Amino acid sequence: MRIPLIILATAITLGGAVACVQESDNSEDKHMASSRVETGPTPFDWEAREAQVASGNQRVEPLESEKFAPEAQEIADNLRAFFGGPEDGIPKTFSTMFKHPGLYKGQMSLGLELNQNGALPPREREMVILRTAWLVRSPFEWGEHVTYGKELGLTSEEIERITQGSSAEGWSEHDRAVLRGVEELHGDHALSEETWTILDRTWDEKQLIELPGLVGAYTLTAMLYNTLRFELLEGNEGFKQR
Repeated sequence: MRIPLIILATAITLGGAVACVQESDNSEDKHMASSRVETGPTPFDWEAREAQVASGNQRVEPLESEKFAPEAQEIADNLRAFFGGPEDGIPKTFSTMFKHPGLYKGQMSLGLELNQNGALPPREREMVILRTAWLVRSPFEWGEHVTYGKELGLTSEEIERITQGSSAEGWSEHDRAVLRGVEELHGDHALSEETWTILDRTWDEKQLIELPGLVGAYTLTAMLYNTLRFELLEGNEGFKQR
């Protein structure tokens, strides 16, 4: 009996595909786009970057307080309660985002959840945020979290080393994997098996789930602040802060 050529060709193609899948199953990290994963120093002109994204020449003007929608007013009250701010006046970052209160409420709820109820140890959380801020070139986020990081146990030397990435000398195996995880999530949007295995020795499942959520949350914040060109707050020295 003659087998139609199209069926034969399909069988050969599928057979080859199965073989490829079987072969790749033995080394899944072959698919990781390692060329996009920045594990070392990532030099850039930080002064030019700050002039680009943190000049204070905002693309969207802040919303006047008398025009706050009820949802925005609720967020303002919650932020004042959390940060202990004055009754009158809030940072322009807040009042600008109040022009999209639904988005900002979701963003702030996620950020507060990760900071107040997050599963990661605070020092490691700040390592993740700082490496994220450096990779996405966010001077606002970098400067703010240098301050938080030092309050939570990071030294100026460690903060400087975060700019050098996971391949820098001096990290423990676990800390190196924490930073490498951030780099892989930015470069390939997934953790490699090697990094997952190292973190799994110390972290529980909730912490492992939280890592990509934390990176994603602060990448979102960085993209918003960079795009809207929010100026640095008083005391925030941007990329030079250590």
